[in-house]
Amino acid sequence: MLKRIGIAMLLCAVAAQAQPDRPNIVWLVSEDNSAGWLKLYDENGASMPTIEKLAAHGLVFNHAFSCGVVCSVARSTIISGCYAPRTGAEYHRKQEPVPMPEGIKMFPYYLRAAGYYTSNCHKEDYNFAPSEKAGVWDESSKKASYRKRQPGQPFFHVQNYTTTHESSLHFKDMAQPVATDANGVELYSYHPDTETFRYTYARYLDNHMKLDAELGKFIQGLEKEGLMDDTFIFYYGDHGGVLPRGKGYAYNNGQQVPMVVYVPKNWTHLAPARPGSRIDGFVEFVDLSATVLNLAGAEIPKGIDGEPFLGNGVELAELNARDTAFGYADRFDEKYDLVRTVRQGDFIYMRSYQPFNYDGLHNDYRYKMIAYREWRDLYRDGALNEVQRQFFERRPPETLYNLKSDPDEVNNLAGDPAYADRLLQLRALLRQRVKSMPDLSFIPEPVFLKEGLQNPTAYGRKNQARIGALVEIADLSLRQFPEVKQGIARALASADPVERYWGVIVCSSFGEQAAPFYEKAKTMAASDADRLVRVRAAEFLGLTGQADPRPVIYEVLKQVDDPVEANLILNSATLLEDSAPGYDFDPSAFSSASWAKGKGNLAKQRLDYLAK
Repeated sequence: MLKRIGIAMLLCAVAAQAQPDRPNIVWLVSEDNSAGWLKLYDENGASMPTIEKLAAHGLVFNHAFSCGVVCSVARSTIISGCYAPRTGAEYHRKQEPVPMPEGIKMFPYYLRAAGYYTSNCHKEDYNFAPSEKAGVWDESSKKASYRKRQPGQPFFHVQNYTTTHESSLHFKDMAQPVATDANGVELYSYHPDTETFRYTYARYLDNHMKLDAELGKFIQGLEKEGLMDDTFIFYYGDHGGVLPRGKGYAYNNGQQVPMVVYVPKNWTHLAPARPGSRIDGFVEFVDLSATVLNLAGAEIPKGIDGEPFLGNGVELAELNARDTAFGYADRFDEKYDLVRTVRQGDFIYMRSYQPFNYDGLHNDYRYKMIAYREWRDLYRDGALNEVQRQFFERRPPETLYNLKSDPDEVNNLAGDPAYADRLLQLRALLRQRVKSMPDLSFIPEPVFLKEGLQNPTAYGRKNQARIGALVEIADLSLRQFPEVKQGIARALASADPVERYWGVIVCSSFGEQAAPFYEKAKTMAASDADRLVRVRAAEFLGLTGQADPRPVIYEVLKQVDDPVEANLILNSATLLEDSAPGYDFDPSAFSSASWAKGKGNLAKQRLDYLAK
């Protein structure tokens, strides 16, 4: 009897040793996928049996959002657990890396400190300084693997896949056969129904199926190693899909991503619902760091913006009650924009702070895609319907869409009296969000880099009242012009050049309604002490046909030595050349300028485009 008891105790001890005290966590991250491209979310999406199998043994998040709508911004949001516009990490591509917020490390640092092996294979694409990676990864490289951990050591591993990346659709012709029936794809209403678009859809859906097979091979490795019972597996896309008007644009298609979490058998108590469930509550990329740390039993650092959606303390009722998501789109390569969104339930409110800066404004990388170029050509030929033309025309300052009845976001409800209360509610919510952050994008990027680069979050706190005032000036464009005329006049006369800058942007938003400020704008374009204000004043006069903006822009470009400032100015030049009334810019005088040199120079990309 004693012998039997001894053997039983030994077996229990072995079992206890084999049972890890913390779960492993794996992220499978694909590039450029919005939720609607998967059949798991939309009947017209791709069948992905590997992901569907994970879903059957885990949780499907019906409402997961990337916040940022392009790689580096979304990934900077993830690694920091902070909304990018308050950290200075909101611009893609970064012109200068920024430090992490005070007192916060990239979150795998905390996992590693808690004993986890941390590995990343291999994309990072953070907008933070390289020095911030100290102590974060045991290995981050093309060869990084969880298999390099110590025996019994729990691990956090990220595996990135490029199969569906935008570059996969930069084909030169449509000669390659596709498995998906191009004639059977369901097009978004804003896309023209052409052979090119149908083929591009089919290629993209094919890429999803290739991706699924790659994911399957990785999971087979986990299965062979006996790790499935103790490993949470997250699958998600790093931001929205890459067909035109997806990636890079703050529509829901650019923000809502697929997210499936496989729940291992030994750790079902850390999930708020039974495997096979779908979660309706909203989760955002700022929540991923807190979620992983919570699953690992590690302390969640104070000062991050996210909250966990898995692990101890997460209740299903509270999770499903989360119904709000925040989104942002700023500079996307050389193309400047400033759009903020707040989604609540089925409604998404979009605030375009520079509505004349239309969506389809040229961006070199986007227009490598045949579908983008064809869409623009059809617009210029007058061959599009009203919905299809929207991408190439100035936007309203604010839009409101009901995603349940209008998933393509083409019917703006902002002017419908039936939705007035919802509009005001979401407008106020977004205004409060950008002020309280505070949102650093209200300071022009070259100004921010000169004034706030050393400590962006401290700079934001110091300038919170100033940024709040800039938001109030920007929001003058939401009211009737007679009501805000005096407010615009005060902004144009301000001692703060950034207030004058925003005052002129508001004039451009009103267009010809702002005619009473033509003479003031002419004076500012000719002699304002701030170069960016001069350019914005010339832009306003050019867009309204009151004065040729080229002499002012040429003069200012001769004074500039900063490539970031030059690119911002050239964004105005591109807008003025490509939109009515249209001005033909000759950039040849600036081809040898100091700000037009260097690898990856965005200003040089603008010059090259204007020279064509």
